[in-house]
Amino acid sequence: MTILIGLLILGWVAAAVIGTQAYFRGEQSKPIHERNWNSDSFENLAKSVTGEEIDYTKRLPAYWGEL
Repeated sequence: MTILIGLLILGWVAAAVIGTQAYFRGEQSKPIHERNWNSDSFENLAKSVTGEEIDYTKRLPAYWGEL
């Protein structure tokens, strides 16, 4: 029974880590709103979770302003 509980906890932790990585990698590649373009807090958190810098050459603003 202890082994089963240990495996369930280990599986839950692994799923949480993979899900967090997937979320931040997805957010790093999405279009971004202008007010969040220079968000140091998100950039620092994403870098610590994924280990990668945000590539701003691949990231587009979500809104280009008035047309």
